[in-house]
Amino acid sequence: MLTEIEVRDFRCFASARLELHPRMTVLVGRNAQGKTSLLEAACVLLRLQSPRTSSRSDLIRFDCSSLMIEGEWMGERLRCGMSATARRLALDGAVCTRSADYLQRSGLVVWMDHADMNLVRGGAEHRRRFLDFAASQIDADYLRALQGYNRALRSRNYVLKRDTVINWRQAEAFARLMESFHQVLTKRRRVLIAAMQPRVDAVMTEFGRGLESVQINYVPGCTMESLFDVLMCGRAEEERTRTTLTGSHRDDFFIEINGRAAEAFASEGQQRSISIALKIAQAKALEEVRQSPPLLLIDDVFGELDPIRRRALLEGLPEGTQAVLTTTHLDWASQVSGSKAVYEVEGARVVPDGLE
Repeated sequence: MLTEIEVRDFRCFASARLELHPRMTVLVGRNAQGKTSLLEAACVLLRLQSPRTSSRSDLIRFDCSSLMIEGEWMGERLRCGMSATARRLALDGAVCTRSADYLQRSGLVVWMDHADMNLVRGGAEHRRRFLDFAASQIDADYLRALQGYNRALRSRNYVLKRDTVINWRQAEAFARLMESFHQVLTKRRRVLIAAMQPRVDAVMTEFGRGLESVQINYVPGCTMESLFDVLMCGRAEEERTRTTLTGSHRDDFFIEINGRAAEAFASEGQQRSISIALKIAQAKALEEVRQSPPLLLIDDVFGELDPIRRRALLEGLPEGTQAVLTTTHLDWASQVSGSKAVYEVEGARVVPDGLE
C-alpha cells in the first residue's frame, strides 16, 4: 500500500505532498491542473517508468535540472531522483545502485485511462505495450529480454538502412541476438495471455449478463520456431523495405466477442467493457506475483463509467486493491460505497477537500 507521496520539480509541480487513503484517493479539479501528473508520479516512483513519455526531460519542471519523488510503500521509504541523463534511487535512505533491486521491493501498478479503448480498436503497438507493462512487472527476465531485443532491433534496422549495399554479415549478427531475446518474449507473452483469458471472459460475462463471451488469442510476429531462420530467408523483401519485417516487435493479440472481431463488431459500450476486463485481468495476474494487489491508477475515466461497469470494476479487482483516481466532478461519488480521501487540484496546488 502507498501511504504517501511527495514530489518536487515534477511536471508542473514545484512541490506537493499527498497522504493516500488505503482504499480510494480521489483527485478532483478542472483539466490541465496537474491531476494526471500526480498519478504519473506514483507510477514513476513504483515502476521507474511513465505511461505518458519515455523521455526523462519531459518529467522535469520547466527551468529545473532535476526532479525528486518520494513515497512510503508497505512501510519502506522509496526515493527516485532524476535528471535528463541520470537517475538516483534509494530504499529507506540507503542508495540503491541496481534498478532491479529497487523494483523488486517497490509496488506493482495497473494504469487506466481513455487510451485503453485502443486495446480493442487501435493498432498492435497498444496491445504490445499492454503486455510489456504487465510482463515486465511479473518477470525481471522479461524486462531484460525486451530491452535487449529492442536494442538489437534498432541496430539491425540501422544496418539495413545505412549503406546502399546492405552488410548482411552485420545484419545476421544482430538477428542472432534478436533470436535469443525473442524466445523469452514469445514464451512470456503466450503465458500471460493464457492466464488472462478466463478472467477477461468472466468479467465480460458479468457485464453482459451471461450473453457476451470474449476470447483473446496470441498472434506472434514470427510463426516459425526460429526467428533467425525466418530473417535469413526474408532478405529479398528486407532489401526492398530496408527494415526488419518479422519478430516480437510485430506481436499482437486478437480479441473476439461472441466469435466475431471485437474491433469491427463490438459496440462502444462493449469495447469499453473489454478494455476494463483486460485491466482487471492484468491486476489479478500481477497479484499472483507478490500475493498482494497492485496499485490501481485511474485517469479521468471512473466518473464516466455507468454504475454497472463501475461496480464490476471495483468488485472484479483483487481484494484490498488501493486506487488513486482523477476526475473533473464528483457526481458519481455517492454511488461508491466505502470511505475515501478527496483532494482538490488547482493550478499545481493540492488541497484536502475532505475525508469520507
